[in-house]
Amino acid sequence: MNQALMAVGVVLLSITPLFAQQEAFDRLTALEIALDAAYNADHAYGIVAEIDGLQRWPGNKPYQKAISIVERELRDAGYVPQSDATPDDRLVYRIEHLETNAWEPIDAVLQISGHDAPLLTFATNSNMIAINSMPTPEGGVEAELVSLIGVPRNEFHTMDLKGKIIMADIPPPSLAAIAIENGAIGVLSYAIPDYNKPEVHRDSIPHMGTSFGVPNAVWTLMLSNRARQTLLDELNRGPVTLRVAIKTERYTGDDQTIIAEVRGSTAPQERVVFSAHVQEPGANDNGSGIACQAEMARTTARLLAAGKITPQRTITFLWGNEIAAIARYLKEDEERTKNIIFGVSLDMVGQDTSKTGGTFLIEKLPDPSAIWTRGDDKHTEWGASMLRPDQMRPHYLNDYILGRAKRRASQNRPWVVSTNPYEGGSDHVPFLRYGVPAVLLWHFTDVYYHTDRDRIENVSRAEMKHVGVAALAAAISGASANTNDAMLYSGEVIMAAIQRMEAEIALSAAAIRAGEDPAEQRRIVEAWRDWYLEALKSIATMPVGGPDSELRAFIREKSEILRETYAKYSQELDAAEAERQDIEPGGTP
Repeated sequence: MNQALMAVGVVLLSITPLFAQQEAFDRLTALEIALDAAYNADHAYGIVAEIDGLQRWPGNKPYQKAISIVERELRDAGYVPQSDATPDDRLVYRIEHLETNAWEPIDAVLQISGHDAPLLTFATNSNMIAINSMPTPEGGVEAELVSLIGVPRNEFHTMDLKGKIIMADIPPPSLAAIAIENGAIGVLSYAIPDYNKPEVHRDSIPHMGTSFGVPNAVWTLMLSNRARQTLLDELNRGPVTLRVAIKTERYTGDDQTIIAEVRGSTAPQERVVFSAHVQEPGANDNGSGIACQAEMARTTARLLAAGKITPQRTITFLWGNEIAAIARYLKEDEERTKNIIFGVSLDMVGQDTSKTGGTFLIEKLPDPSAIWTRGDDKHTEWGASMLRPDQMRPHYLNDYILGRAKRRASQNRPWVVSTNPYEGGSDHVPFLRYGVPAVLLWHFTDVYYHTDRDRIENVSRAEMKHVGVAALAAAISGASANTNDAMLYSGEVIMAAIQRMEAEIALSAAAIRAGEDPAEQRRIVEAWRDWYLEALKSIATMPVGGPDSELRAFIREKSEILRETYAKYSQELDAAEAERQDIEPGGTP
């Protein structure tokens, strides 16, 4: 940051009464120390170990078992069933039920006829059965294998596929549709993303789904890189017959959502909401989110009982079916949703990055980096979501959560904390759809993501603790925030605004000099200016009971200085445009 901008930051922050900053800072420090002592990383890891390997799909028996593990943890920590609770009970939980069509994989084997050993077995390749796949007839099937790899799709209908098993580098739903159309009895699908590095991790199989309940549906298996190559090698030597046996079950399931609450002491109608999805069978995705959040709920109960915290707002922990459960929670009570201060999704928070790659990420609320991704901002290999300026969600939450994580990282090196622009795809999405600010805490890229190599040995106790402590520090501090806290945390927003201004103006000035449209470059800078002015304004919602006159005046004063600073330093764009005119043909000398 240049010296002039740093001076502006100092001026902006110095207006905050020093005693107010110190008082809030001391309380935050005491909270962080208490959280670090109370959060039991070994216990959280033990929960992951219990959940790991359970084939958790919505409403099936393994899914329900995971919910029962969470319920046990809550009961042991002192949470009372809501139906039995008294008005004085501050720790309560409930389980909501939704009837659903459940699917459960049981067993499978894929074997080349004439070979002694199976090519794939469910015991060692637990993702080999495509989600929602039909079973084979009892006892299995034996049929000729036909490869469609390298065959143009418009030629599939010319091939004799009736009664055959077909193999292709095509995702399960599309390949199953081809099988149904051409009379094949089953399919072998190979579809592994590049970020899983299948040429290196040759036995990894990603979990992917096929259509549920399609008429004349066929069974579907997924292939590893090694299995695919083995089958191609066999086909090069002559015809191949396969023996396939698949056992799955379909039944009326119970899609459960478990919701625990630490009731607020003075403003229980206002709340911070955490969510962790239960479905998906991985240890990191999302056994780590389930376990980390369970230990967060236990830690909060422990500190409440010890008198070290007294949240004024309610803190809610929700476990359920990804996106659907939190969407129902938000939809079913409009008044409750209106009083959510912010939401946080915990999805893949336990990655041992030394083994899996990637890093801890905070996926931000939609801000201009999701539209104009440049400079230090980078999307993950998950991919960008196309957003418009009117979909921006200015709020202090981005820099507030990042501030808690960076403080944790500074005290626990070498924990790495980074951010990515909004991409979507997890429980933070419904929050945003209902107008609630929310962020995603996750890890990416992970070479084992969505594969059957996402197991407990690739989960880190320390990583879960770092995430859990940082997230709880934000929630508990936010649940009892006063004007002093709001002034302290506004400093993070202000300094972030200044750093962003410096970066974006430099990028836009360089772009103008390189021949980019000056109007578009000014639009980007102004979008960031407006986003941060609104984010600073949102600090008024932080204190319990709303802002007092001192905080309102504080925000007005800071906003005006920030606005003037943006105007002053955006003159660099004028200079860049003038320079370009000087060197362009027809420009004014």
